[in-house]
Order: sequence, then structure tokens, then C-alpha cells
Amino acid sequence: MRGPTAPITLAVLGSTGSIGEQTLDVASREHGRLAILALAAGRSLEKLALQCERWQPAFVALEAAADEPSARERLRAAAPDAEILIGPGSAAALAASCESDMVVNGIVGAAGLASSLAALDRGARLALANKETLVIGSALVERSLEQSGGSMLPIDSEHSAALQCLQGRPAAEVHRLTLTASGGPLRLHPNWRGASREEVLAHPVWAMGARITTDSATMVNKGLEILEARALFGLEWSQLDAVIHPQAVFHALASFRDGSMIAQAAHADMRLPIQLALSWPERWGQAVQPIEPAELASLTFEPIDEARYPAYGLVLAAGRAGGTAPCAINAADEVAVQAFLEGAITLGELPELLERVLVSHVVQPVESYEQLLDVDRLARQAMHAEIAKR
Repeated sequence: MRGPTAPITLAVLGSTGSIGEQTLDVASREHGRLAILALAAGRSLEKLALQCERWQPAFVALEAAADEPSARERLRAAAPDAEILIGPGSAAALAASCESDMVVNGIVGAAGLASSLAALDRGARLALANKETLVIGSALVERSLEQSGGSMLPIDSEHSAALQCLQGRPAAEVHRLTLTASGGPLRLHPNWRGASREEVLAHPVWAMGARITTDSATMVNKGLEILEARALFGLEWSQLDAVIHPQAVFHALASFRDGSMIAQAAHADMRLPIQLALSWPERWGQAVQPIEPAELASLTFEPIDEARYPAYGLVLAAGRAGGTAPCAINAADEVAVQAFLEGAITLGELPELLERVLVSHVVQPVESYEQLLDVDRLARQAMHAEIAKR
């Protein structure tokens, strides 16, 4: 039982990725408030081992290892007293069993849903950076929250900003919640459909993984964030919007039925939303440099042109269709993005392929995690087939 002055114990899933590493950076600065109990990674064995040497967690998980015995030996040498889990599903098993106060889910993609449900099912506080948890599994998350008494806070910069703007006010008081998008690396590109891999991955503001950066270029990422915001804050489609804000200083704006507006601004640095997810409703020490009012003088906002970003509209259409449609388009996008990164398709083909998979998908109500796994598998197969017959 954690005493009143004891540190909050954390399980960091996806610890070797961008969110995981920045979470550990926050923990190093807030070491009196936070303690690392568990670490889980996908396949980055050596980076995980170095983290284990630094933090000495009680639990360690690695989803994939080229050689399991040698991986176990390396992790055992790094953290002699840790319980070590290796193999598919090990992150979810760790989230379910480690008994940390909080679970930070920085796993990328649909694979993160199982770990989110595992954390919530045991009543933990979930700090969520894995947007697919709510994009594809919001019905299951809602059910788990009702049954377990767990709680959830967002890590995404836009949703953290929205949390600060809305402050728990009832949805009936909200006129509109607006998320901002930088416009990605191709906002001014003369021929975005023919953009190269290098151009797509050169994001002007954020340092992110290849999939998320590509989704930022197509605005798929912003569409998914709208779906996530709807699930997080219980808003209707008419209450949700997004605009392009190239400077990425404001991250969300909330207008209310009385005509007032509250906006959240901060320098683009994920350590702030990470720290807020861990501390909320408290605010701890300085995570980023404060903004000076003069810095706001030249900020601009513009609407999202769905003719230039057709994939954005497709994601919103999947969200409005509901049921299993978001799961299908998310899975199809993961395959299409990987195909683009490998040079198998052009960026311009990506939204066309997404539309074909979405149109062919038969929408069903979400009933179980196993059902979503099946939908995910079939949508991936459908996208592979569409790519093959181009």
C-alpha cells in the first residue's frame, strides 16, 4: 500500500520508444515523486537492457527476441532481481500483473490495446499515448472502466491540452473542441502525392516514429485524434473540429455555449503532456520553457482542406460509421504506411487504397477483443490484396 509520501510507481510500456524514453526523462527529474517498477519493450533488447541497468525494475518484458535464451541472459545480467517475461503478449501480461500505481502505454499501433485493457481491468491509472486503444477499442475501454474502477488520462499533446481546456465541464456546456494540426511535413509541398520517403519523414515540429510521421503527412493522425477525443470527452461529432496551426504553439481550443473560449499553449515538447498525465490534477516542476506573450504575435490558423488531405475525411467517415469501421481503417493504414515506407506504393495511392478497404468492410458492433483481432487481421489482408493488384 503506497503511503502519502511514497513515490508513484510506474510501468512504462514501449519504454525504448519516443514516449517511453521521454517518460523516463520525466521520472529522472521527478525521482522523489515517481519510481520505475516495470519496463516493457518490443524488440530493442540492448536499449531495454541499458534502461534496466539504470532503473533496476522489478518487472521486465520483451515482446520479440531473436534468441530468447540469450535475451533472457542479457536482461538478467542488467536487472538481477527482476521478473522477466519474453514473447508475444508479454507487455499485456506485465501490465496485468505488476501492480504499479500507473501504467504508461507508449506502444505504437493496434498492439497497444491489449495492454491498455489489462491495466484498466486491474483498476490501474492508465496514462495513454496509444491512440488505437480508443480509436478501435473505445467500447471495450468504457466497459472496463465501469467494471474495474480504473482511470485514464491522455498523453497526446492535443488531448492533454483538451483536458486542460475542458477541466471536466459537462459536454452540454461545450460548443466546440478544436484540435490543432501542424500540417505535417508536406503542408506546402507542390506535389504531395509524389513526395519521397525522406520528405515525408522530415516533420517540421515533432520528432516521432515513422508511422506517426507519415500519418501526420496524410492527416490520418489528426482524424484518429478526433475519434480519440470523442471517446475521451464524450462529445458529439458536431462538437469536434481540427484546424491547421503550423507553429504548433496552441494544441487545443475549447469554446463554450456562453461564447467564451479557453485555449492551451505550450512549446512543442512531449515531456509536458507526459508529466501532466502523471501528475494530474497537480502541476509539478517546469517541464518546458514558458511562452512569452510576444511569441504569440505571428501565429496563424487555417482550415483543413480535405481535397488535399483526403485520408483525413476517410478516417472521420469510419468514425461516424462506428462499430468495427475504425478498427478496419486503422489496420489498413498500418499496412499501407509500411508499404509506402518500403517503396511499394506512392503516398498518393495511400488514401485511394484506404477508401477501397473501408468501402468493402462490413461494419459490425464491437463485442469483444477477439472480434477486433479478427477485424484487424482481415483488414490487413484486404489492404495487402489491394496493394498486390495495383
